[in-house]
Amino acid sequence: MIRTDWTTAEARTIHALPFPDLLHRAQTLHRAHFDPNAIETASLLSIKTGGCPEDCGYCSQSAHHETGVKATKLMGTGEVLAAARRAKAAGAQRFCMGAAWRGPKDRDMDKLCDMVRGVADLGLETCMTLGMLNPDQVTRLKAAGLDFYNHNIDTSPDYYAQIATTRTMEDRLDTVAQVRKGGIRVCCGGILGMGETEEDRIVMLVTLATLPAHPDSVPVNLWNEIEGVPVQERAQEIDPFALVRIVALARILMPASVVRLSAGRTGMSDELQALCFLAGANSIFVGDQLLTTGNPEAWKDRALLTRLGMHVAPARNRAGVAAE
Repeated sequence: MIRTDWTTAEARTIHALPFPDLLHRAQTLHRAHFDPNAIETASLLSIKTGGCPEDCGYCSQSAHHETGVKATKLMGTGEVLAAARRAKAAGAQRFCMGAAWRGPKDRDMDKLCDMVRGVADLGLETCMTLGMLNPDQVTRLKAAGLDFYNHNIDTSPDYYAQIATTRTMEDRLDTVAQVRKGGIRVCCGGILGMGETEEDRIVMLVTLATLPAHPDSVPVNLWNEIEGVPVQERAQEIDPFALVRIVALARILMPASVVRLSAGRTGMSDELQALCFLAGANSIFVGDQLLTTGNPEAWKDRALLTRLGMHVAPARNRAGVAAE
């Protein structure tokens, strides 16, 4: 049964289970909803970098921070499709396009929709993260064939004001609701290691797990060291077992959602990644670059899956069903 009525107290109790019991519970649910030996693959491209007017304290692309990231214009559709072809050749099933905006301007929508249509024509699942959307923009992206929209809540509602002041958690959740209402599948998760407490991490997952419908994908990001951003001053290293506990909790609270190990994998050992897979993570980004941070090289990911006897999940059709 898929529940959306979890309490923080319930989640806290699950999170505190003895480690073997926690992983057993997570793995049992994982097997009930997914092939436990399959990993989905996605690729991420920054189609418009830097100059963002938001002041998110973790972001190298904010215009409020001196990080050395130069603002660029929106890429051309041809450039984006060339990158999508390379991503597909490297094994990606989903192609995610990210732009450093508070939200897209109406003048950009034609080009964005062309990108979506072009990537979909390549047989890839399409995903975008463009900031906040209004209902008309959601309708246009859906009509163009957008499969997923990423809009992370980043952290708990209580800690969010310590991360950003130019928008609120309510703004984030409103965009998630608009996307879901418009028929686009939701990709929504958070970041660990920004100075938040263990309770903040648990509450973040409860916030997602008590939405009217769970996110279809839940990215779990580890903070990457970035000089020049406010979070750098209070960031903390995440204990490996603490990460695995959060992955397991995400799997238990949202059993039918894909849980993606996202930013921060360059600092994870093979053993830690394997534990995360055992706890219910079943998606990774492939390719050596995320938006502005590094990612493991493709051969390392292939080698790891081979050593574990695991495989890339079969590509899904546009309805989200695994192709025969």
